[in-house]
Amino acid sequence: MQSQVSSLTAKTQLAHPPKSLFAVLLVGMLCIGSNPVSASDTQLAVIELFTSQGCYSCPPADALLGELIHADRGIIGLEFHVDYWDELTYGRAGNWKDPFSSPRYTDRQRKYHGQRLSGQRGVYTPQAIINGRSVMVGTNRSAVESALNSAARFPRVEISLRNTSDHGFTVSLEGDANQSAAVWLIIFDRKRVTSVPTGENHGKTLTNHNVVTEMRRVGDWNGQSTAISIDDIAIAGNRGCAILVQSENQGPILGATLC
Repeated sequence: MQSQVSSLTAKTQLAHPPKSLFAVLLVGMLCIGSNPVSASDTQLAVIELFTSQGCYSCPPADALLGELIHADRGIIGLEFHVDYWDELTYGRAGNWKDPFSSPRYTDRQRKYHGQRLSGQRGVYTPQAIINGRSVMVGTNRSAVESALNSAARFPRVEISLRNTSDHGFTVSLEGDANQSAAVWLIIFDRKRVTSVPTGENHGKTLTNHNVVTEMRRVGDWNGQSTAISIDDIAIAGNRGCAILVQSENQGPILGATLC
C-alpha cells in the first residue's frame, strides 16, 4: 500500500520524508498591551512545520513542536498544513482531506525550496524550517535543537504592539536592516484535536499545535521607523496570532513576536 502513496507523491514531485527541517530565526517577543515592551531584549526562534494529517510520519513532529513551544517561551512554532496529501489513497483506508490544509501553504513550502537553505532540502513532510535558513526533518529532535541553539543572529528588528481597540492594534517597527521586508500577520488555532477515520492515520486521534488558519500581509518595512495599524481582528480563546517580518521573496525572517 505504501508504494502506491510513494508513487503518487513522486508524480507531484513532492517526496515523502527524506526527513529534514526548515528554520527561521526571529528577533523580538512581546504581547499586546497598553505598555509596549521592546522586543530587542529577547531573541526568538521561529519554527515553521510543514505537516499534514494525512501523513503517517507527521504526528511525532507535531508532538515535538508542541513540546518545544510549551517548554520554551522563546520559540514561536507554527504549523502549515500542506494539501498534497489530501488526494493520496492509502489502500482500503482511502484518503483523508486535512481540514487545515491549503494550497497557499504548499506554495510557501515550495518557495522555501527555491531558497539557498542549509540542510536537507526538498518538498516533503514533516519538514521544519527554522529561522528561514536551515532545513531538517521535523522529527529529528537533535537536528532541530542544534539548529535552534546555533541560529545565526539576523539584523535586529524591535517590535512593539499597542492595543488601539477591542479588535485592533498598532505594530511599531524599529531597526537598522538595510533591506526591504514584508510584515505578515499570522492567525492560528492554539490547539486542535481531530479524529481521523481514513487515510494513513486512520483510527488515530491527532493533536496539532498553533495551526495556521490565515496569513495576511499587513505592511512593508525598509529599516525605517514604521507603524502599521491592524483593525477588525478578534483574538480570543483558542485563537492566537504572530507578527513576522520577513525579507522580500520569502528570505530570512528578520523579526517576530507573538500577539
